[in-house]
Amino acid sequence: MSLRIACDLDGTVADMERALQREAERMFGPGVVLRAVTKPPDEDDGEADESAEADESHPDETVADAPRVLSAREVRSLWSHVRRIENFWTTLEELEDGAVRRFAALSAAHRWHVVFMTRRPQTRGESAQLQSQRWLQAKGYLLPSVCVVSHSRGVLAGALDLNAVIDDRPETCLDVLADSKAEPILVWRADPATIPLGVTGLGVTAVPSFHAALDRLEERATAARRPGFVDRIKAALRSQ
Repeated sequence: MSLRIACDLDGTVADMERALQREAERMFGPGVVLRAVTKPPDEDDGEADESAEADESHPDETVADAPRVLSAREVRSLWSHVRRIENFWTTLEELEDGAVRRFAALSAAHRWHVVFMTRRPQTRGESAQLQSQRWLQAKGYLLPSVCVVSHSRGVLAGALDLNAVIDDRPETCLDVLADSKAEPILVWRADPATIPLGVTGLGVTAVPSFHAALDRLEERATAARRPGFVDRIKAALRSQ
């Protein structure tokens, strides 16, 4: 059976954090750091505005010479700046050298059906989808399928009858677990002890790297090709 797989881009295979850090330092000077959550804010998200007001009315205490964390307003300014950069999504680095090329090779060898999913906002230049496709091709994945999504990936995983979804966010993995039959594979490069409580116990597979996620998929593909008990009996009868 050919596996049907969805794979996230930013934080999973593409290093969005480093690119955002680079632009943040250009805007606000060296020594600033991003928030832990750096996904693009929804333009009509009222909760984001309320969070911004809370952050600015109660600034975090800072220690001398400690990196300054960007405020919510500065994060919004950063994303506005990013949207004005020509083909920004083609400038990202790969998080793990050779991982995309290996994914392509395994997909071809096992005849996997792969779609890359992302929430990337539009920037100047080509569409976010086309920029993502060009980036993947440059990293070694020929003719990649990219879907720019704005809604639940769990619902999409169910609609597409996926077997596995690779992502770096626990909440996305839980969403996939709740709304589909796909195996959510969480790429968690930090200390495993920091994975939110209960995530892996619910059925999410946690791995320390994208290469490890590929190992997991390869194990599934190999197991699917092994003959079952009935197949072995038939083979034995034919050999007599």
